[in-house]
Amino acid sequence: MTRIEPNLLLAFATGIPLLLLTMTATVYGEPGPVWLNPALAVLYTIIFVGLNKPLSKLMKLNADRPPMISPLAPTSAIWAGIFPTIVTVMAVVPFFVRGFNYGLMVVIGSILFGITIQSALTAREQG
Repeated sequence: MTRIEPNLLLAFATGIPLLLLTMTATVYGEPGPVWLNPALAVLYTIIFVGLNKPLSKLMKLNADRPPMISPLAPTSAIWAGIFPTIVTVMAVVPFFVRGFNYGLMVVIGSILFGITIQSALTAREQG
């Protein structure tokens, strides 16, 4: 049995709180269209993953970043665990502070989820 790729596991661990964030933002947030927050989450995740590498190359930034969790850096898994924690904390906020528009938190959670997806894709490319 092969081991589970830790970067893929990180992407799943960030995606589940993002689903919770979109649900709590929709249910406890400002009244509005039910489809808005899930659409924001999907749209911004796709945009980030699709445009991150081409825009980094266009702007001459370091587009070839290593995966977030690497066997060469054992503490990288601990630091990468901050991503699901941040999204989980953001998912709890609408439950306690009701009636506001939480679209920006959904966008931030989507970007963090996109970063973890990009890391999982990079780890898969590197083998």
